Amino acid sequence: MTTDSPRWYKSSYSGNGGQCVEVAVNLVASRGVVPVRDSKNPSGPTLNVQAGAFASFVAGIKAGTPDTI
Repeated sequence: MTTDSPRWYKSSYSGNGGQCVEVAVNLVASRGVVPVRDSKNPSGPTLNVQAGAFASFVAGIKAGTPDTI
């Protein structure tokens, strides 16, 4: 088991509208997941998304086709 701690960050495109999530991509190599959390509730629950699924999600967003993921 690894003792890596998530290093959370929010996109530079995020404004201060309160609708943001934070991700911790530093755990991909050691755990194979990308933790995601609500930036308004940093001590709340996290969703661990498999790295491949997260990569597909990001690619869909960048391509403007998130509904095809």
